[in-house]
Amino acid sequence: MAVCGSVIVRCCIPPSPFLRRRFDLSEKEKKPSSSSCTVATSRITALFWGFGRKTNSTQIQQQQQQQLFTLTAPEPEGTNNNKVISVSVLSSISEVAAAEWDACAVDATAPGKFNPFVTHAFLSTLETSGSAVAQTGWTPHHVVARDESSSSRPVVAAVPLYLKSHSYGEFVFDHSWANAYYSYGSRYYPKLQCCVPFSPVTGPRILLRDTPFKSETFDILLSAMKDITAKSQISSLHVTFPTESECLQLSQKGFLPRIGMQYHWKNRNYKKFDDFLMDMKQSKRKNIRQERKKISAQNLIMKRLRGYEIKATHWDSFYNFYRNTTDNKWGTPYLTRDFFHELGSKMGDQVLLVVAEEGDELVAGALNLIGGDTLFGRLWGCHPRAYYPSLHFEACYYQAIEAAIELDLKTVEAGAQGEHKIQRGYLPVTTYSCHYLLDEEFRRAIEDFLIRETSQVKLVMKLLHDSGPFKEGI
Repeated sequence: MAVCGSVIVRCCIPPSPFLRRRFDLSEKEKKPSSSSCTVATSRITALFWGFGRKTNSTQIQQQQQQQLFTLTAPEPEGTNNNKVISVSVLSSISEVAAAEWDACAVDATAPGKFNPFVTHAFLSTLETSGSAVAQTGWTPHHVVARDESSSSRPVVAAVPLYLKSHSYGEFVFDHSWANAYYSYGSRYYPKLQCCVPFSPVTGPRILLRDTPFKSETFDILLSAMKDITAKSQISSLHVTFPTESECLQLSQKGFLPRIGMQYHWKNRNYKKFDDFLMDMKQSKRKNIRQERKKISAQNLIMKRLRGYEIKATHWDSFYNFYRNTTDNKWGTPYLTRDFFHELGSKMGDQVLLVVAEEGDELVAGALNLIGGDTLFGRLWGCHPRAYYPSLHFEACYYQAIEAAIELDLKTVEAGAQGEHKIQRGYLPVTTYSCHYLLDEEFRRAIEDFLIRETSQVKLVMKLLHDSGPFKEGI
């Protein structure tokens, strides 16, 4: 639903190093625009008060002005259904109660599609463990909306938002955009990033309680985030791995849509792993069976651990495996040792740790989180002093498939990238991101690039599907 109404903003924006021109909003203050439209049977006023504390040089500068968004609607005679929604920016997710944040997260997902990555437990673990904090280039600026017309001031919406000083840990690559900005004497960083850090997992990003006025709240939050971006003179606002429906809404609000590709496994009501294999082409089925035989031939024992079964020693070993992977591939580990211990403590049975043992020694592991209907594969690592053929495929892909069948989950998301997943039953699916850029010249150039990129991604996905590993008709 489109939101109409009057917007009064009292401020004067200084010259922006990104836009290279001046935005003077004083005329809007003198002559506020006005219009009306029919919305839900309530009046909603949103107050945005800026930041709760002063920011340092790496953060968005404190905004002192007040923004007032007024939405009007017809009301039955003699009734007063006024709603006042306050919007604030938090420097830590700890400033909002877990129950209130999670109520937004649950309502934002469809029934049976609970997403553990947008929970208070997961996001707070990233902060308290020192993984997603200002010192690592992830300064929390979470946005929360409250219903001020209720005495309890319940949270009616929440947005995981970060001020970023780099583009690492996002899995939607915009380094070339940053280079282009710098080539023309502009700064791309800092930027605002609405996402789950280090997690290329599709899920809701604007977490809305199921209220009669949630569509208006969505628009209010979006307006507030756009205003933060403009008035703080930062280059851009990015929403990565939103749902398809969110991407459509955002693209209608001035964001540039972008698509990507991941590889997911789909459960076609399989009762056991062999049922899945029988849907594969003969050559692919044979290859998978040969890879799995190599595990027992190397005297490796695979185990799937959950909740209390995962001990501190498991997490210490897995952190070492994770560091081995980052040292070999990325160079910089995003997650701290404390992150894994806290994750196991806070999320319990939602954590599935696949481990490989050789004798009494743990030699490899794969970390997964369990959602409402999806198993999310996240991280993998192995012992640095040994090589075990096919162990990566077993731990990350085949054990995940067996777990999904056992738990009656519909999907396994095996993370970003990796065409090698296709022959193991994981097919391409579309992922989404949305980008709001203030500089019109760069916006037009990037929009043109995204149009061409989109056509290429769609072509590649079609070719990969046409040459998939499954029998014809499946």
